[in-house]
Amino acid sequence: MPRIIESVPNISEGRRPEVMKAAVDALGKVPGVRVLDVQSDKDHNRSVISLAGDEKSLPAALLNLFALAVDRIDLRSHEGAHPRAGAVDVVPFIPIEGATMADCVALARQLGQAVAERFQLPVYLYEEAATAPHRRNLEDVRRGQFEGLAEKMRDPQWKPDYGPSAPHPSAGATVIGARMPLIAYNINLGTSDLEVAKRIAKAIRHSSGGFRHVKAMGVMLEERKLAQVSINMTDFKKTPLHRVFETVRSEAERYGVGVVGSEIVGLVPAEALMDAADHYLRLESFRPSQVLERKLREDG
Repeated sequence: MPRIIESVPNISEGRRPEVMKAAVDALGKVPGVRVLDVQSDKDHNRSVISLAGDEKSLPAALLNLFALAVDRIDLRSHEGAHPRAGAVDVVPFIPIEGATMADCVALARQLGQAVAERFQLPVYLYEEAATAPHRRNLEDVRRGQFEGLAEKMRDPQWKPDYGPSAPHPSAGATVIGARMPLIAYNINLGTSDLEVAKRIAKAIRHSSGGFRHVKAMGVMLEERKLAQVSINMTDFKKTPLHRVFETVRSEAERYGVGVVGSEIVGLVPAEALMDAADHYLRLESFRPSQVLERKLREDG
């Protein structure tokens, strides 16, 4: 069985289409790599790229991406709503088919060492690849962002796993790891009051007493003048989409605010959407094989 591994690099660029095109082109040059999806956000000034390949093709493609990002993205002049510590901010490896989490951990370490040596970038390993418990959570590694990175790295607890002990002048540092599939899910509120989004984010995220498998923050969508609850769902089976949506909607009502829409950034497992449909439609005895496209693939 061929190994299929997904990687979802997040880069700190969402406003220059020419840079995004160059990034996708750099990834696509490597045989065996398939770019599945590209999502760019001007307010976040960030792009999320989903790609799939194997243990040989993915590292080669990602090194191309690092070369492009280090050359074209300068965090000294970068502004955006999303936290970031690096030009290539985070690169997770995710086992899809024929690959294990151990394979992805090995890939993360291989890429981390190569990136540090080739680009003189500090590299931190996170999630399943983390070398210490306090480095598992991305938000802990990234706390302080690019602007606070130099001071943070003076602390021996935050010595990078690979690379120099000071940030790259323009590209900062990067965080590479291995994890299970994550759903990036944003809920937009009918208000321009950022404080409302921040309070709701605090109510639902695990670190402040909310759902075990939810990370969340409040951000402002300047172009639309809307506050957004930006969410990462780390286990949709244990904390489903519909439960998070309903909690956000209920919390927003406390402030006299409605939900005007929600969005999924990047790709999402079909099961997560089917669970939401099952919940809202109150389907009885529904089976995944009843989905037409899935049935056609199975029978084919």
